[in-house]
Amino acid sequence: MANTSNAIDTQTMTSLPGMFFTQANRLGERPFLWAKIDGIYRARTWKTVREHVVAVAHGLKAAGVKPGDRVMLVSENRPEWFIADMAIMTAGAIAVPTYTTNTALNHLHILNDSGSTVAIVSTPELAKRLIMAASEANQNVTIYVMDEAEKTMPSDVTTLPWSDLMSAGAGQSEPPAEMNALKRDDVCALIYTSGTGGLPRGVMLTHGNILCNCMGATGVIETLGIGDEVFLSFLPLSHAYEHCGGQFFPLSLGAQIYYAERVETLTTNLTEARPTVMTAVPRLYESMRQRILSGLKSQSKFRRRLFDLALELGRKRYETPEAMSAWEKAQDKMCDILVRRKVSKRFGGRLKAMVSGGAPLNYDVGLFFIALGVPLLQGYGQTEAAPIISANLPKRIKLKTVGPALNGVEVKIAADGEILVRGELVMKGYWNDPDATLLAIDKDGWLHTGDVGQIDDDGYIEITDRKKDIIVNSGGDNVAPQHIQGILCLEEAIGQAMAYGDKKPYITALIVPDTDFATAWGGTHGVAGDLESLSRNAQFRSVIAKAVERANRQLGPLEKVRKFVIAPQPFTVENGQMTPTLKVRRHAIVKEYGAALDALY
Repeated sequence: MANTSNAIDTQTMTSLPGMFFTQANRLGERPFLWAKIDGIYRARTWKTVREHVVAVAHGLKAAGVKPGDRVMLVSENRPEWFIADMAIMTAGAIAVPTYTTNTALNHLHILNDSGSTVAIVSTPELAKRLIMAASEANQNVTIYVMDEAEKTMPSDVTTLPWSDLMSAGAGQSEPPAEMNALKRDDVCALIYTSGTGGLPRGVMLTHGNILCNCMGATGVIETLGIGDEVFLSFLPLSHAYEHCGGQFFPLSLGAQIYYAERVETLTTNLTEARPTVMTAVPRLYESMRQRILSGLKSQSKFRRRLFDLALELGRKRYETPEAMSAWEKAQDKMCDILVRRKVSKRFGGRLKAMVSGGAPLNYDVGLFFIALGVPLLQGYGQTEAAPIISANLPKRIKLKTVGPALNGVEVKIAADGEILVRGELVMKGYWNDPDATLLAIDKDGWLHTGDVGQIDDDGYIEITDRKKDIIVNSGGDNVAPQHIQGILCLEEAIGQAMAYGDKKPYITALIVPDTDFATAWGGTHGVAGDLESLSRNAQFRSVIAKAVERANRQLGPLEKVRKFVIAPQPFTVENGQMTPTLKVRRHAIVKEYGAALDALY
């Protein structure tokens, strides 16, 4: 029987704060939230976090926050995020998490749409954009700053230190009475979809939505045995995926949470935190794969051959295990010791599962990690489903699928191929947008996901594309851009790509060269290695053309990229061409490069 002593029965919980206080009262002096202080990870215990949540919840109440009020939260991942988020819900209010990358205009839209009158922000730097937005908001907004509030810019907006919230509730030992009135059906968070389209809209998530997700996620990993779990949190907590998978799911397991410093330090943080479970987006796994392969170039010929053998045998063990000879099985065991054990150490050495979500995972990227002994589970979800709908099961991974529906979730395929979802995980609706809610959730409670797919005989879901992203060429054929982009990005020279060709006779692409590859190529050839210069370099263009040609060999006739444009800069969150969870914002890229792509025809 698996050790589930720290896990909680989420079906009996009435609210997320109820779950937190149940766990905190049980686990007391055990370490809970870990963050770097003076370069060393230090822990806050469950008891300490409980005291802080109680204090801030009472502080919010003293500041006039009432049940149902919205409180905006702008912060990088850190213990104070958890404390603020939980305190808002404990006071009976609704948390409105927002991205640290938001512009003042983004903040203004969310402040006005949500009607938030209180906002909590982590740093004076982040506060500047929030204060600019608050000064233009339709309502008065009071801002609490976690770090050194006096360093924020002067304005008419009331700006107070976080310590005011803490001291206002100091001395209280129990949460406000409002917490006891919370029900599973009450809205606990408004999560604004980052939007690959227009303005973000608020998804109303209830306590029950997220508790249902926690129950389903537990069902996925319990086959591995649930013990003293450790999570490493680094995706933005303002995104539904990390909000549930990196915060409330670990909470339900009584797990410890380490907060990564930033993406650049992730490799170091992995070896420090030594997580047992980790969630990430495919873009990160693509980067990890590229980094491992690049590092391999400096290794000896023998080590490279050994690594290639581990990949080859690992692939065979996954795809055609029955075809492995006794000699290959023996070699495979040798690769476990000489290659896979070393790879495991790069991830901390005790990883039970890495989960990929937020966008489609390329099959070859997934297989790369599986072959190296890293358990990578592709899942599927969306904010409107709190967000996890399905995930591969550790003991039966099908890389081309996103696994079966979680416990408590119904999935079916509509006549036009759209994936429909029903269960307690489905959002209450869109905030202030009943018309959009009616379009998303039909009268029978089915959420229309906008994704197209199929379900195999084992109940595993395979997603073929987004309804709205499918390219319909001038011949009327449907072409899935995600597949083309995934194949292109496996090339060492290509960092990012966007396939193009709606209502056109053939497929073209916008190619962003890999920055490390470009810099190295520029150095070797004695020219500037920046993308701006190389995008105009005929010799470099021929290198990219050969990479596209290689990718085309793996694509069908309708998918082949006939022509391409080289982008002079990457797609980034800062330039608005990627969402904060690193999904391509097609409309923004087409707006920037549409004329150049159309000129290819």
